[in-house]
Amino acid sequence: MAFIQWRRFNFFNKQPAFVNGSVPGRTWNTIKENNFLCSTCGRGFLLFGDSQGYVHFVNNSFQVISSFRAFENVVTHLFQLKQHHMLAGVGVDEEGINPVIRVWNLDKRDKLGNPFCCRVQPTIPASNVPTEVTVFAVHENLSLMAVGFTQGSIVVYKGDIAKDRLTNKTIHLTTDVVEPITGLSFYSIGKTPYLFASTERCVMSFNLQDKVAKKNVLDNRGCPLHCSMMSNAELDNQFVITATDAVYLYLPDSRGPCFVFEGEKVLARWYNGYLILVYKDRSKGSVPSTSTMRMPDKNMVTIYDMKQKLIAYSSPLPGVQEVLYEWGSVFVLTADNNLICLQEIDIHQKLEMLFKKNLYSLAVNLAKSQDLGKEGLIDIFKQYGDHLYSKGDYDTAIIQYIKTIGHLEPSYIIRKFLDAQRIHNLTTYLEALHGRGLANEDHTTLLLNCFTKLKDVKNLNKFIMTPHTELHFDVETAIRVCRQAGYYEHALQLAEKHSKHKWYLKIQLEDAREYSKALSYIRKLPFTEAENTIKQYGKVLVHNVPREATQLLKTLCTDYQPTEESNVGGSSTRLKSTAKSNGEEFIHIFVNSPNMLVEFLEHLIKVEGKASATVCNTLLEIYLHKMNQTDSMKEKASLEEKTLKLLEDMSSKKYETDQALVLCQMLNFKRGILYLYEAAGLYQQILRYHMDHETYGLVVETCRRHGDKDKTLWQHALTYFAQQRDVDCKQYITQVLTHIDKHNLLPPLLVIQLLSRNPSATLAVVKDYILRRIRQETEEINKYEQSIAGYREETEKMKTNIHELKTSATIFQETKCSLCNHDLELPTVHFLCQHSYHQHCFESYAENEDECPVCTGHNRKIMENLREQEQALASSLDLQRQFASQLKTSRDGFSVIADYFSKGVFNKLTLLSDMEKSPGNSRVPSGGASLIDPSLQKELLMMQQANMT
Repeated sequence: MAFIQWRRFNFFNKQPAFVNGSVPGRTWNTIKENNFLCSTCGRGFLLFGDSQGYVHFVNNSFQVISSFRAFENVVTHLFQLKQHHMLAGVGVDEEGINPVIRVWNLDKRDKLGNPFCCRVQPTIPASNVPTEVTVFAVHENLSLMAVGFTQGSIVVYKGDIAKDRLTNKTIHLTTDVVEPITGLSFYSIGKTPYLFASTERCVMSFNLQDKVAKKNVLDNRGCPLHCSMMSNAELDNQFVITATDAVYLYLPDSRGPCFVFEGEKVLARWYNGYLILVYKDRSKGSVPSTSTMRMPDKNMVTIYDMKQKLIAYSSPLPGVQEVLYEWGSVFVLTADNNLICLQEIDIHQKLEMLFKKNLYSLAVNLAKSQDLGKEGLIDIFKQYGDHLYSKGDYDTAIIQYIKTIGHLEPSYIIRKFLDAQRIHNLTTYLEALHGRGLANEDHTTLLLNCFTKLKDVKNLNKFIMTPHTELHFDVETAIRVCRQAGYYEHALQLAEKHSKHKWYLKIQLEDAREYSKALSYIRKLPFTEAENTIKQYGKVLVHNVPREATQLLKTLCTDYQPTEESNVGGSSTRLKSTAKSNGEEFIHIFVNSPNMLVEFLEHLIKVEGKASATVCNTLLEIYLHKMNQTDSMKEKASLEEKTLKLLEDMSSKKYETDQALVLCQMLNFKRGILYLYEAAGLYQQILRYHMDHETYGLVVETCRRHGDKDKTLWQHALTYFAQQRDVDCKQYITQVLTHIDKHNLLPPLLVIQLLSRNPSATLAVVKDYILRRIRQETEEINKYEQSIAGYREETEKMKTNIHELKTSATIFQETKCSLCNHDLELPTVHFLCQHSYHQHCFESYAENEDECPVCTGHNRKIMENLREQEQALASSLDLQRQFASQLKTSRDGFSVIADYFSKGVFNKLTLLSDMEKSPGNSRVPSGGASLIDPSLQKELLMMQQANMT
């Protein structure tokens, strides 16, 4: 990748490290004049080693918080572990001997208050000849250390670096080179540790897991001292070397990619995803790379953002000795021991800088890499989309707007693309909006309208055929839009797929007019939905497919069982339903289809044990209308039979027939009227019907059929015939009189009064009747006179008997016991009724010592009759007095009379009164006992009960 392809930015602010002189203690200025040979950073400190063997700790206030003598002579290398509070260093204690490795535990202190030195390890190269250490590395797992020497040898120390143990091992690696080692870095894959090493002419790796670590030469090019390091996850943790022509990356067994950064590098560092390269000033001559770190000439410090592929900072600085990274900033140590701070600007300043240059793609990537958050990214996408929209790049702009879904109000984007020329972009956005499940009904409507305007049937099919599990739009809205646009097939598919029965039937019936398909669909619905649907669309279906619709209605009212198609093998499942519809609720559906209504109602009456009265009355009304409208005698006779059968069925099942009677009367169905009158026991109505129609023979026939149930029919018939002035009704009057006379239904006087009103009824008509009645009355009078004479004779006998009992002695001449019929023997008991008893027989049979056992039953009946007569008389008198009293005191006398009439007080009184007043019509009560004086009877009985012992 060419250098010029990386954009250059200024994401770091250069400023000198601020040293607050007012803070007590040692500051950076107190050690500024020291000769620093090495440095490191980490754990919140900057650490510097000088030529006097001291290590200095500097905090973020640039105060030297501590200094201690690490080596007697010089400190050449320092390594601060990132994950542990441990510090390792290489230095010289005495000239002429090999350098020494020391490890300090910074959490502990020795007696002098300095960091505790937990290990001292002499460095012995393979040649055993004292030589300088060029590089030093420590593994973060605290088990490996490595040093590289100027003569090309490498020594690895295995074991706990914090402890001097006999188990620690020293491994001399064979490099087969005699040039200084310029770089060392540890790398691990799982539990396998590797060591990268570089010289100025090669790069190699060692697998430290093997018993004999073999060299693996990765490249025949190398790098100067201080120009190699390990990257982090941004570059897949690869080993990095910076050569003059490029930056190369390596894995333990292969070479990785490279980046063409031309120029002679004198220093390279990797911090927090940034590759920091220090270039030699090209305007000056070459400066040899030696162990001394002082570079008096200016250097170009360039910071590369390897992830975003940009230059974050580039500026010349005087004599760069070291570059450190701590507290979120880069610190550059210059030749005159000045610390220059390169402070990274915050993400918002970076984004603002990128927005000014319209580098939105880079801004998005940068925001993602620094975890700006969703809201920050959305704002970038919006600005990016607005920028592209303003340039006319609508296709790319809509891509950016799609990324804002869920955060940016959709109406903001939709308004921008409502123009017809941008409908494709609007469609893309709306599809994405539905894909996220964030669309509302308006969005669905708009998207479907876009599809229909573009005539994009393919995408329309794809959209509406979304599986249930991925449904991301409002189905009813989609159906409505497809219907409005004329895409009935799509609307029907949606409705059927998502069980929107209402919409399916509405489209099928109102738009597509496929009535048979709609009916087939209804048959698949559950009972409740099928019932509601047929109530709504029943009229349309009956009008267009009458027979099929009527059949469905029959099924709903009897044994509806929906058929649901199964997806497995094309089979069908019968879903049983025990519910039944009320047939009355469907009658209005047949308002224009009377023939189908007749079929439907006949079915209901046939299958139901007892159909409702409404169903029967409706069918009756249709029968009657059809009967009046037809001219065919055969059809009319058939309808009459059906109607009568229906009326008979209604009557037998105890229906209320009032409405049926009204219908028959309104439509003048004679046979029905007479049948209903007869079924309801309205015999007088039947008589009146024939009278109104002047069918005299039927009047008499009605009296004969029903006169035994209502005897007043004959009286009404006689009255009717007597009132006929213009018609000769003698024969009918004769027939009526014969029946009245035979059954003694009316008094003769009343008959004569009724017939006297008809001038055509001569005496000859009633002559035989009058003579017959006079003869009967005469015979009855003679009979009553004989009874009266007998009662008078009996009364005289009673009086004589009573007189004799009162005035003369009674002789008992009975010689036998009236009970046992044996001869009487003393002691005996005699009664005045001439009955005598043995005393022991009397005591055995007598219920009362004062009553004759033989006469007890007869006498008791007489006494009971007498008591009943007295009570009836007293009750009648009381009732009369009570009635008279209430009638006088009441304000509404008529209501009092009506109340007594309702209680039956006046029943037959008038008739009896008339009979008593009519001469020759007096009647004697049965038994004749009522014509004898009751007091006389009672006196005689009391005297007869007297006994003598």
